[in-house]
Amino acid sequence: MDRMSKMVSEKPVVIFSKSSCCMSLTISSLLSGFGVKVTIYELDDIARGREIEQALMRLGCNPVVPAVFIGGKFIGGASEVMSLHMNRSLKPMLKSAGALWV
Repeated sequence: MDRMSKMVSEKPVVIFSKSSCCMSLTISSLLSGFGVKVTIYELDDIARGREIEQALMRLGCNPVVPAVFIGGKFIGGASEVMSLHMNRSLKPMLKSAGALWV
C-alpha cells in the first residue's frame, strides 16, 4: 500500500491498468483528449504489480482496473470517471489537481 500511495502522489493523474483492459484505454483517451498527461501503470508489466492489485482490491476496486487516481485521491473505475464527466465534475477536479490548465 505504501508503494501505491507513493506512486499516486507523484503525478496528478494515475491510472492502474492491465495491458488487456479496453476500459483503461477508453478512460485514458478521455483524459488525454482534455490535454491531461496521464500516468499509466500496467499491473501485468510492472514489478510487484500483483501486490498493487491486491491493495486496489482492499480499496474496494471491483473490477480492479481501471483504477483512477486524481490528485492522489482514489476516484474509482470507468463508471465513476464517466459519471463525473457526464455531470461536469471531472474537469474542475482535474484543474484542482493541477492536471488541467484551461
